[in-house]
Amino acid sequence: MKTTSELERKLREHLLLAPRPGGDRLMLDDAVLRAALDGSRPLTAGERAVLRASPLTTRRLRTLALAARAASTVANDAWHGSSGMLRAADSGAALAQLATDDGFWRLHFVEGGARRVILQLMPDAPFAARLLRESAPLRVLDGAGAQVLAGRLDLDGECEAAWPFAQAPAAHFQRHGATFSVQPAILTE
Repeated sequence: MKTTSELERKLREHLLLAPRPGGDRLMLDDAVLRAALDGSRPLTAGERAVLRASPLTTRRLRTLALAARAASTVANDAWHGSSGMLRAADSGAALAQLATDDGFWRLHFVEGGARRVILQLMPDAPFAARLLRESAPLRVLDGAGAQVLAGRLDLDGECEAAWPFAQAPAAHFQRHGATFSVQPAILTE
């Protein structure tokens, strides 16, 4: 069963897409509509009345809103790197994972036999689909700029390698600025 708000939304959308009445014209310019959309300038009472009375102007507002949403999606899809910090005090336990400050990446440390490090892309990252589709080359650097891991994401959004340092992860990161970064890379294969 459809809710009242859903029915109202569908009715408004139908009215927006219906043919315009005779004499209707664009009553507000794009600058005013864009300012209302981005919140930099609210519409006056008169402008709101004009918007309600002109389906063509309302359609233009909708078109601008969709364009702004599409541009925002493209901007959110751009990723240039993430960084994180070692935040936990040394409890004596082995470091299990670190996360970037933006929450888009996790480093997992696997003990037992040879140490391994796994870079994991969080599925809710706005650029996740693009990086997975492109099998993007990535690298992880410690705070001193040494490479912790380099490779391409697999279909699960992970990249795995042997831990390259003699010290355990917690001690290594502590000695090298307690920070790390995940960056796009150019791999030579």
